[in-house]
Formats: sequence, C-alpha cells, structure tokens
Amino acid sequence: MGALTGAATGAGAAPGTAPHAASRTGTGAVPKQARSRVTRRHLLEAAVSCLAEHGWAGSTVAVVAERAGVSRGAAQHHFPTREALFTAAVEYVAEERSTALRELFQAAPAPRPAVVEALVDLYTGALFRAALQLWVAASNEEQLRPQVTELEARVGRETHRIAVELLGADESVPGVRETVQGLLDMARGLGLANVLTDDTARRDRVVAQWSRILDAALG
Repeated sequence: MGALTGAATGAGAAPGTAPHAASRTGTGAVPKQARSRVTRRHLLEAAVSCLAEHGWAGSTVAVVAERAGVSRGAAQHHFPTREALFTAAVEYVAEERSTALRELFQAAPAPRPAVVEALVDLYTGALFRAALQLWVAASNEEQLRPQVTELEARVGRETHRIAVELLGADESVPGVRETVQGLLDMARGLGLANVLTDDTARRDRVVAQWSRILDAALG
C-alpha cells in the first residue's frame, strides 16, 4: 500500500507526466486490489457452503463460481486447482471463527461453561460439515490427502492454543494438556453426532458436565 501511495502522489513520476495522471493510475489500482480480495472471499465462503450442502462430489469449481457470482475463469485465477480452493476455504473460515472466538471473550474473563460451549460450537454448523466432507474426500483422493492432513494439523494446533488461553489452563501441570485435548475430542464427537440429528439437549448436559470436570482438573 505504501508503494501505491507514493505512485499516486506522483513521486518518482517520469518528467513531463502530469501529477493528476499518475494519481488516476494509482487510485485505479487500489479498487482493483480491493475487488480481487472481495472476489477471493466470496469464493472461499461459497466453497464452504457448497461443500457442506453438496459434499465433495457435488462441489465443483463451476458450482462454487456460480454461487459466488463470478466466472469460472475468475475462480481459477485465484485458485488454479479444486484442491487448492477447498483447502483454502476451510482454512479461511476456521481462521475467521478462531478470531471471532478470541474477540468474544476479549473484554473480560468468561465463566468456564461459556468457554466450553463456545469451543463445542466450533464443531457444529457449516464449517464442521465442510471440513468433514473434506476429510472423507481426502481418504479417497491421493492428491488431496497431504493438503488436508497439513490443514487439519494446523487448525488443530490453533484451536488447542485458543482453548488453553480461554480456559486459563496451565499445561505445565501434569494431565492438564490431556484434559484440554480430551475436551476438544469430545467437542468433535458432539459435532459428528449433530450431523445427522439435532443433538442440542444432550450436548447441553455434556457441556455442563465437562465444565465441572475442568473446574476440578484446572482449579
């Protein structure tokens, strides 16, 4: 952005170049970059929605491009392969949700049941369904498996870090790390149970019990 600003003000322009002409060139580039970012975001969000609704087989680049309101060529400009599009999409939305989770408890320390419930919520909804479809596809698609394996490891590490931070867990204490990981494994299991049926009632009871377990384990 700094380089663009310099060009827009005419700094370093060739002799005889009118400042307002340079300004037009500079300001024209910024909206183009902004449009490109918006198009990319629309593609990523559309990819997650398609994957959650139609699965891997029904989620082609053309289907995603149509939902995002862009041409297939524009989609392939941003993401040359189908695998790149969908792994980037799941990672993007996971990062968005991680940021939102941190901001949710930024103002003040949250009661532990609220943190547990928020962590469990990470494993419900369109993002988890999309990730699940991606895992299933990766088990059968050799070219997709390395990307999804790396993505899952990265997202898993970040989720664990957030859980430790929000729960105020001291992992130097024996057993605490395993307790936090057990919470996340439990949350993933609840997410799987919720894929086929509404598991809200049982989930509420499990969240309450895990909050008591964490109180005892973490102090």
